[in-house]
Amino acid sequence: MCGIVGYVGPGSTLDVLLGGLKRLEYRGYDSAGISVIDPDLGLQTRKRAGKLQVLVDYLNESPLEDAHIGIGHTRWATHGAPTDGNAHPHLGGDGLKLSLIHNGIIENFSELKAELLAQGVNFSSETDSEVAAHLVARAYDETKDLKAAFVSVVNRLHGAFTLLCIHEDYQDLILAARRNSPLVIGLGDNENFLGSDVAAFVEHTKRAVSVGQDQIVELRSDSVKISTFHGESVELDEFTVDWDATSASKGGWPSFMAKEIADQPQAVGDTLMGRLDSDGRVKLDEFAGLEKLSEVTRIIITACGTAAYAGEVAKYAIEKWAKIPVSVELAHEFRYRDPVIDENTLILAISQSGETMDTLMAIRYAKEQGAKVLSICNTQGATLARESDATIYTHAGPEVAVASTKAFTAQITAGLLVALSLGWLRKALPEAQLTDLGKELLKLPRQVKNVLESLDRMRNLGREYSHAKSVLFLGRNVGYPIAMEGALKLKELAYIHAEGFAAGELKHGPIALIEAGQPVIVVVPSPKGEDSLHPKVISNIQEIKARGAKVIAIAEAGDQLVAQFADEVFSIPASHPMMAAVLSVIPLQTFALELASAKGLDVDQPRNLAKSVTVE
Repeated sequence: MCGIVGYVGPGSTLDVLLGGLKRLEYRGYDSAGISVIDPDLGLQTRKRAGKLQVLVDYLNESPLEDAHIGIGHTRWATHGAPTDGNAHPHLGGDGLKLSLIHNGIIENFSELKAELLAQGVNFSSETDSEVAAHLVARAYDETKDLKAAFVSVVNRLHGAFTLLCIHEDYQDLILAARRNSPLVIGLGDNENFLGSDVAAFVEHTKRAVSVGQDQIVELRSDSVKISTFHGESVELDEFTVDWDATSASKGGWPSFMAKEIADQPQAVGDTLMGRLDSDGRVKLDEFAGLEKLSEVTRIIITACGTAAYAGEVAKYAIEKWAKIPVSVELAHEFRYRDPVIDENTLILAISQSGETMDTLMAIRYAKEQGAKVLSICNTQGATLARESDATIYTHAGPEVAVASTKAFTAQITAGLLVALSLGWLRKALPEAQLTDLGKELLKLPRQVKNVLESLDRMRNLGREYSHAKSVLFLGRNVGYPIAMEGALKLKELAYIHAEGFAAGELKHGPIALIEAGQPVIVVVPSPKGEDSLHPKVISNIQEIKARGAKVIAIAEAGDQLVAQFADEVFSIPASHPMMAAVLSVIPLQTFALELASAKGLDVDQPRNLAKSVTVE
């Protein structure tokens, strides 16, 4: 979950490291630090608890001479509290000539630390990471070969880790290792970069290389070598980054989250681009990597958090349009309950970063059982994409705010494309119905734009309810996962009680929470269609209104009935019920953003959270 960056080259190392850390701060902001090797002074390190700006201020007070090699880290705390001492980099060896940064969890650090303590090593932190620094330093003292020392140590570590290591005896070399934690290389002109993701170096180069599982990187200014933990050489897997650094800047918006909410018409449109023709026919070239797709008898969608709610929407669409039974599994529960999987099971894994450890472990387990894996991912070169049989990239662009917005609506859009494509493949619906659904999907970017243009009242409501202690959310069908997502956004940003319920469950217990003044946001289905759940949700609104609740309804434009009972109605464009999931969530994102902002909270970097959960 931490952010790491490394640089070797003739440019300003300090600028590269601090710029990279700024773009990676969404991965963790408990502390930050850098190490550089000064040709005259040797290894120099600065680190501080708190957000990156605290480190920048410290560097202004205690500056470093610029150098041509360095590593940097921004931390999400696992072992040890956010303190100066626990901040990375960690130093090793008697002369403290070695510096190491780490993303992940070293599961056997306790026994390794006990070994080092018995040898008289003194520790200055509570972290598992410092163990690796001392182990590499001691191995180097014995071998006088930094790479050999590094390789010997990484082969002793258990768990998830990306390690970057420099030593003042090697002033043009960064060593890196990856196991179950992300790492990419940036290729420049007589300069090279390392990062947790491409945001670390996209300002400087769009040429990138994926680093695979259990691989070692030797990074110099003029060369990059990759080998396995056991010494076999590995070819570079190069790709081109399809966005630039300006995509990861606020661009005048007050927060990244506000910008990313506004980005959603393009995110949805780019996800559809090239996958639907003007006649509504869908074609996913990505399906070419999946053999015998027509023989799939069951789909399991696996994801965590917001991505799991996108999966819930996809479940409704796949079952309705493709007639395949679907279950949605939280990835961290999935493989621990011995699920029944075979070669006719398709796993659909969803992750914005493609580095969510629980999701990665779930698909690895599924593949061992013979299942095929299709993934929905937003990040080029991600581990999930590399380990899947096929990947649908959402093309939402970089999402910097920790709370997901545009990535979520892009994931829903991709899930609808999967459902429609499977419908075509299996001829599950009449062709005319399938093309009509495709045409409805093509309207979605414009409809999203229309919603964004009418959010003023929702912004005001967010500010009006800034003193609320609890907000409840209700929905049915696809409105149910949207209600859960709305509640999650409020929990993430405003730190208040928020809960999403299936509206049909109201009388089975949750109605006990309703009291006078309780804010309840209801996602109301369209009143159109023979199987509409609209009358039932209107009944729910009446039930909670009778008990004194304040009801904010998200309803289709022209819905006259809901206006008779709700205190406030936010209208979204009339659309197909499945597409309404995308339109309904945008006012909920805005409500959470404005409520949290009115409370004076940081909406981009909520407490205790990081963007990519790369540990189990």
